[in-house]
Amino acid sequence: MITARDDILKRSKQRARAAGDHPPAWRSRRQFDDLSRRFVDSLAAVHGEACVVPSLEAAFARLGDLLAEIGAGRVVVNDEPPFSGVDMAARWPDIEWHVAGRSAGDLRAFCAAADVGLSSADAALAETGTLVVTSGPGRSRLVTLLVSVHIALVPVSRLTADLFTWTAGRSTPPPAMITLISGPSKTADIEQVMAIGVHGPKRFIVILYGDED
Repeated sequence: MITARDDILKRSKQRARAAGDHPPAWRSRRQFDDLSRRFVDSLAAVHGEACVVPSLEAAFARLGDLLAEIGAGRVVVNDEPPFSGVDMAARWPDIEWHVAGRSAGDLRAFCAAADVGLSSADAALAETGTLVVTSGPGRSRLVTLLVSVHIALVPVSRLTADLFTWTAGRSTPPPAMITLISGPSKTADIEQVMAIGVHGPKRFIVILYGDED
């Protein structure tokens, strides 16, 4: 006698795809006339900050202004472009620096006491003002999640419309760890009163810089 369970399993096997036969990644139809402008506006809407500058040197100049404004004394930085190969201590000698993966000492303890964490990002999603950040050698999540202020320098070439478009445009398997960052840390109590910076960075700042002629 064929039971309902047997019938369901039989039909499931008939409909099962062959291994590796997955549908293609879906690409959304969202388009924005100005990806930079949309990103800046979207991030502002979720209590983040962003600006667009013409070049990497202008981005470092803006970063210097921000470090001075914050009064940063301890800064941790991921060992990734555009920071890798740059002598940050020579540019800002009054700051105590820790480079993830290279500097001696306890990275977690340094991040917990750091004024600022610096990173880049794999992508910037214009629709929601979100950065896509992956971890790996020299790129620690602690630098972006445990500090008081997170500042990211991101080339405009990494702007894309949304998460679906970014995913569809990838040609390699996704990394083991992906973090989506949309603004500073936010939480709400039972009465839905918003609090910022309780469980992570209280400020999230993105500097988009021109990297194309």
